[in-house]
Amino acid sequence: MTLANNRRADIAAMGPGGDIWMIEIKSSIQDFKSDSKWREYMDYCDRLTFAVAADFPQALIPPEAGLIVADAFYGAVIRDAPEARLVPARRKAVTLRFARLAAARLTAFTDAGWTPGDDGLTSPLS
Repeated sequence: MTLANNRRADIAAMGPGGDIWMIEIKSSIQDFKSDSKWREYMDYCDRLTFAVAADFPQALIPPEAGLIVADAFYGAVIRDAPEARLVPARRKAVTLRFARLAAARLTAFTDAGWTPGDDGLTSPLS
């Protein structure tokens, strides 16, 4: 999901209470160390969590983020992400962006003429 600051969250999710979570997937130590922009996602979610493989050194994951350890079949929440509630105006903006993206993706399944990028929220590679 592309955010208003032009950053792209790997996974964005909305809970039943309207909480907005973002999950940043890190495939290696090098991937983690070369990507410092993850802090910019925190302004657009209530909770930020990293998802890593079992052999990833968990001590690298900062305490201001949650931790999921996963493989191809299963994922376990090792540490819940601390909550940092969005202010109402930002929550509304992110929720609308999320809803528009979800509607556009649903349209992709029902409208043979839709292509990625037509919604203004996704790039052709999304």
